[in-house]
Amino acid sequence: MDRYLRNCWVMAGWADEVGEAGLARRLLGKPVFLYRLEDGTIAALLDRCPHRFAPLSRGTRDGDRVVCGYHGLTFAADGRCVHNPFSDRIPAGSTVPSFAVHERDGIAWLWAGDRDDADPALIPDFAFVPDTPHSRTVRGYTLMQANYEYGTDNLLDLSHIEFVHKGTFAGQGVIFAGEHAVQVEGETLHSNWWMPNIAPPSVAQGAFPPDARVDHWLDMRWNAPASMRLNVGVSPHGAGREAGFEVPQAHILTPADEHTTHYFWSSTRFSDLDNPQVDAMLLTLFGEAFDLEDKPMIEAAYANVRGKDFWKERPLSLGIDQGGARARRMLEAMIAKEAAGG
Repeated sequence: MDRYLRNCWVMAGWADEVGEAGLARRLLGKPVFLYRLEDGTIAALLDRCPHRFAPLSRGTRDGDRVVCGYHGLTFAADGRCVHNPFSDRIPAGSTVPSFAVHERDGIAWLWAGDRDDADPALIPDFAFVPDTPHSRTVRGYTLMQANYEYGTDNLLDLSHIEFVHKGTFAGQGVIFAGEHAVQVEGETLHSNWWMPNIAPPSVAQGAFPPDARVDHWLDMRWNAPASMRLNVGVSPHGAGREAGFEVPQAHILTPADEHTTHYFWSSTRFSDLDNPQVDAMLLTLFGEAFDLEDKPMIEAAYANVRGKDFWKERPLSLGIDQGGARARRMLEAMIAKEAAGG
């Protein structure tokens, strides 16, 4: 059942994906066309003409207006039909649903509910994503053939790195030396790992002597429906986090439909900023980790329960998966409240 939280911001794409031709993308079970207005802001319409349902993204532009490529009906950015080439009369029922869009942190955020309720203050903070004179970010995207909540389960339970990512991130047993904690603050969930007094993990390769002892953390923040920020950090043992370094990452999932998920990710660094070889290395590393390790496992697991109720399948709990379980319960409560008019 494709029930989604509507009164929330979802990532429609990286902002620079919305170029001159616009961007057609299926979001929350609906075809959506995003395009830039002449002032540079982004508009979004349901990508379906009300006449014979042709995608508006296959049409042309007339300034800020979109002209259907099938029979020429023309629509303003707010979805109103403003021109009918066959009559001076605008047909009743010709308005196309439109969506509020806000561009922030290099991301095009779409409000899935009533556009009058769209509050940019509710957009999760990903301020580290855009490049600065002191930082460089690599970004990526993959399409998963699985429900988005199964991707959330994977990201909120990072113990899987010990088993799934042996060819890339290579947990090397650090998870088993750590402590896992889940904390909820309002509508934000934190699923964090703290691993003190361990040998330098792979992420700290070259930053510490091989015989050093370090403290390592993996802090994951979740906001509904599936916007996650991961902070990967390492510092000298006992010296405090400020004495080390931290790598912020974005892991943002947006349902295309019940069975397909857009997975947007990024990783930011604060050294070797102008080194294209580092960019290439990181893009290859993350591409392998997500496309060749995470994605096949998540898709295969989901294929075993596709179309079934998650809880009725009685998933076994190992404790380390409580972050994903609590996020599922929080999201269910939000959707139920929304459905009840709360």
